[in-house]
Amino acid sequence: MPRYEIAFAGQLAPGAQLDAVKANLAKLFQADATRIALLFSGRRMVIKNNLDEAGAEKYRSILLRAGALVEVRSIVDDIEEIELAPPPAAEPESDFVSAASTPAMGGRRLKVLPRDEYMAAFSDVDAPDFAIAPLGDDLQDEQPVAQAPPLDLSQFSLAPAGSDMGEIKAVPAAPPPDISHLKLQE
Repeated sequence: MPRYEIAFAGQLAPGAQLDAVKANLAKLFQADATRIALLFSGRRMVIKNNLDEAGAEKYRSILLRAGALVEVRSIVDDIEEIELAPPPAAEPESDFVSAASTPAMGGRRLKVLPRDEYMAAFSDVDAPDFAIAPLGDDLQDEQPVAQAPPLDLSQFSLAPAGSDMGEIKAVPAAPPPDISHLKLQE
């Protein structure tokens, strides 16, 4: 199924005014003036890609009503076939193990061989050779069992049940004042 992209290069529909088209596109895309100015820079800019034919036609008609001429282009033709480099010849196991290997990574380091000039820049990368774990494996490292700190509790003892545990006793309240000699007058 062919896919399409919508590109705009700043071209206006016949009879459209530049200011009106900019205002329409700003409203349509909900964009500020700087983004709209980028659309009218003269460069071809892809507005939307990976559309089916109906979606591409809908975008084209909406943008045409806004006053912008857009280019609808099939992107199936743009896919470039890339020939991959053949895999490197098998090397002895000792060439893959480096002196900087760690036991946590299984002792193996990945040796990157350049396939072209671009990849030659990455030939000195020291990358661990990670493998894919089988389904259901636990990828979390084992947590060591926490050791209790050595505590000397010999100076402590338990109080008998019901004891006051050294609480400060409340001071007893003073006796109430003697008011027997007082009388009420009428």
